[in-house]
Amino acid sequence: MKHIFTHSRKGFLLVTLFVTMVSFASDNSFYSIDVAAKKTTLTISSVREGSSLSLKDNQGAILYSETIKVTGNYSREFDLTFLPNGKYMFELDKDLEIREIPFSISSGNAFFNKENEKVVYKPFIRVVGDHLYISKLAIDGEPLEIDIYFTNKENRYKELILSEIVSDETKIERAYKLDRLNLGNYEVVLHSADRAYEKTI
Repeated sequence: MKHIFTHSRKGFLLVTLFVTMVSFASDNSFYSIDVAAKKTTLTISSVREGSSLSLKDNQGAILYSETIKVTGNYSREFDLTFLPNGKYMFELDKDLEIREIPFSISSGNAFFNKENEKVVYKPFIRVVGDHLYISKLAIDGEPLEIDIYFTNKENRYKELILSEIVSDETKIERAYKLDRLNLGNYEVVLHSADRAYEKTI
């Protein structure tokens, strides 16, 4: 790809990013941003091996993704100057949470606003014997839609056996008995905060 970057834009970008770095310096955060010329360095503290980092546009399309191979501090350089004007986010997916680091691009310049950061808590699905347990933190009050399907061993049909939406709870906890586990498989599909989570049992 061609990267067009004029000297005036470089100067403007450096001034903008210097102001951004100064604001980050006074804030204890799980990440920091450092920008020099065309490179934006994202440093994240306390990551775990196996976590994933993605760069997404405002439609949720993944522009870049990687699985983190270290535990501790992670750092990587990105060239964001080629991105069209618009809104984007880095997304760190680890354990039971997803951390969103939103930013916008204007004329090749990246602007990060810490006030728009967000933590999305993923649901936890656990099976013990023939019991299914689902739990989720819903600090922002986001509802959790639960759909459970049964498929017989011959895979001849898929039946929706339960569908419910749980809301108005900051800590969601549900338990279900899987009566026909010896006859086929269950598929659990969860939707919350514009995200989907699936597990086959």
